[in-house]
Amino acid sequence: MFGAGGGTSSYREVEDTDLIVLWGSNARETHPIFFHHVLKGVRAGARLYAVDPRRTSSAEWADSWLGLDVGSDIALANAVAREIIAAGLENRAFIDRATTGFEAYKAKVESYTLDYAERETGVPAEAIRDLAHAFATAPRAMICWTLGITEHHNAVDNVLALISLVLLTGHVGRYGSGVNPLRGQNNVQGGGDMGALPDRLPGFQHVENDELRARFDAEWGVAVPPKRGWHLSGMFDAMERGELTAVYCIGENPVQSEADQARAIRLLSKLDFLVVQDLFLTKTAKLADVVLPATAAWAESEGTVTNSERRVQRVRKAVEPPDGARDDLAIIFDLANRMGAGWGDADPEAVWDEVRRLSPVHTGMSYARLDAEGGLQWPCYDDRHPGELFLHSRLWEDPLPGNRVPFVPVDHDPPVDKLDADFPIRLTTGRRLDSYNTGVQTAGYTSPLRRGESLDISPEDAATYGLADGERVRAISRRGQVEVPIRIDPSLRPGLTFMTLHFQDEVAVNLLTIDATDPKSGTAEFKATAIRIEKLAVPAAV
Repeated sequence: MFGAGGGTSSYREVEDTDLIVLWGSNARETHPIFFHHVLKGVRAGARLYAVDPRRTSSAEWADSWLGLDVGSDIALANAVAREIIAAGLENRAFIDRATTGFEAYKAKVESYTLDYAERETGVPAEAIRDLAHAFATAPRAMICWTLGITEHHNAVDNVLALISLVLLTGHVGRYGSGVNPLRGQNNVQGGGDMGALPDRLPGFQHVENDELRARFDAEWGVAVPPKRGWHLSGMFDAMERGELTAVYCIGENPVQSEADQARAIRLLSKLDFLVVQDLFLTKTAKLADVVLPATAAWAESEGTVTNSERRVQRVRKAVEPPDGARDDLAIIFDLANRMGAGWGDADPEAVWDEVRRLSPVHTGMSYARLDAEGGLQWPCYDDRHPGELFLHSRLWEDPLPGNRVPFVPVDHDPPVDKLDADFPIRLTTGRRLDSYNTGVQTAGYTSPLRRGESLDISPEDAATYGLADGERVRAISRRGQVEVPIRIDPSLRPGLTFMTLHFQDEVAVNLLTIDATDPKSGTAEFKATAIRIEKLAVPAAV
């Protein structure tokens, strides 16, 4: 919507803002470095609102916790918007100067009354009203979100609903105000920046734009295909159709990270050729025809990474890799050379300088400057540009340069996996502080915090089902079943359970989850699975 795939604000702004909304983000456990900045903001007087189905450890620090039902984010966001408009708190000057489509948006949210939203989301009407008034009247305010917003079948619409709230109030393009998708893994932002998206070239330049694409054609000496490619979910669909028959998988473990494990194994197993390049012999690598052992980029390679505040930082080799492991870049260059491309030797700085020639937002970021300044934030247009602390300041210029930003009205669309008498319990997934994704990089190391997988359940549901802490149960969805120990968690409300993907070798959670995907982003609905719980004839662990 804003034309750049990155957070609009910097970490230091969180410390100076007046109001912070963590929407679908348990940042204390999943983004602990960022949460230190949040705490500085709270201690400086910022109000903190946590919007999350669970009363997470982040919510414990909040002035207000809005415990919505899973998948009702749009209903809540639209109700907040309606209340702001009804109270006359919208920023009309900003709306008139910098946006389009306000009247259509206003008409869309009109039916999202506080009473309707309370029924649909489970959040008390007064709590919704409080958030609306606080957000609209705060001098500076920020919305931060993570997978609680994006791992749904309508992920993009969820994000659009939150962006509309900042357009409605003018909380964007100024210091201390903005929207921030927090990146959950090292260099996720950098991957998107470099064009690891189906429709983008480096610097978020659209591959279907002939003028932009021509610069890459000239630099690379080949004609870049003029049509967008497949996202990950689209690749699996293409495998199913027989259109994708060979896969080169780098640093990904889809067997244990895709939402339907059985389907992932079936489709990857029938490929004509599968190459996996990774640190470890993952479950995906065990299916491969060829495995290319790679280095740990954070310690054994040279290059750059980019974090959630768009800061590009240098990575330097600290140790030599073990025998047999090779740098990712060196592997790719050798493959290219063997296929006749003539790329020569792998030189990380030369590759980065190529990025700088082709991506205007990275032009001013030489290795020398990155080293000297401890990193720079894109956009950084030339060698004298300091990098942008926050984005979209142009929206406050008069007259407005460039295009206005559109409101995009969206409607509430409940989870695909419906609750019913056979599957009455909602399972949502997420992370814990001590572990990481499918556990490949963390499960081999001990942690005093780690306790293995469990099905976390509310005290009320434990009483209803007659379950004791540690008792093993069978969790069953419409797609599969697993056996898992119970953990009673008072942060959960009745009807809501929680699991992670960290211990797939013990409990294959993605046998349960549904791969209903968002058609725009390809993300699966990991956050909303319908299950039932069956007792086993096994006593609780002592």
